[in-house]
Amino acid sequence: MKNRVEEVFEIGLRVVHAIQDTQTEKLTEAGQMIARAHKNGHRFFVSGSGHSHTVAEEFYGRAGGLAFPVPIMTCELTLEEHPTKSSYIERLPGYAAILANLYGIGKEDVVLIASNSGRNAYPIELALCAKERGAKVIAVTSLEHSSRSTSRHASGKKLMDLADLVIDNCGVEGDSALQIEGMKAAICPTSSMANAFIVQAITAACVDELLAQGIEPPVFISLNVDGNETVNEEYFRKFTRQY
Repeated sequence: MKNRVEEVFEIGLRVVHAIQDTQTEKLTEAGQMIARAHKNGHRFFVSGSGHSHTVAEEFYGRAGGLAFPVPIMTCELTLEEHPTKSSYIERLPGYAAILANLYGIGKEDVVLIASNSGRNAYPIELALCAKERGAKVIAVTSLEHSSRSTSRHASGKKLMDLADLVIDNCGVEGDSALQIEGMKAAICPTSSMANAFIVQAITAACVDELLAQGIEPPVFISLNVDGNETVNEEYFRKFTRQY
């Protein structure tokens, strides 16, 4: 029997390599889209519900990350208060429209939406609202899972049907990829591993594009290194969300 820890690494590396082999051009394009928006005075929003909200956290307010992403990340979209609350909220029609208004998504902004299944009302409605306002939409989703699912939105559409750019996280239906004999449920959901690499790849592509345009990318540095306590203050004043 294989060592389970080794199996987890094998699965994770297989997914990451699949993303590298099949999604590099799209990741580069995503970074370039975000860079163009920033250069031209537009904003970059990122959102997801349930565990997909961690994509917003990965983009926002961390050392080595871009200073300007705007996370649409209310507590209702996270697991902060209850493990299934966000599951109900993400199926609730109308909630995304409220947030699109509150955050002021506008023309030529870029909105990245993460949803593994891409079937629930919140990510679909947020994509629709963004496009109605003239924003560009990037989807991070599992094409395998989404293709095998039915939409829970009145439009009958899924996130992958609406985005201007679709990035496949190369996961399997149900997300969990390690099936163990004697268990009905699989373990080892891969979307979290995939999303971390996807975010950092997009960030790198964005940085490259900004530099090519003669713009120094605004990037946070660690506040936990002595002497760095005040370095990020300009970025906090300029970019930190006011919602």
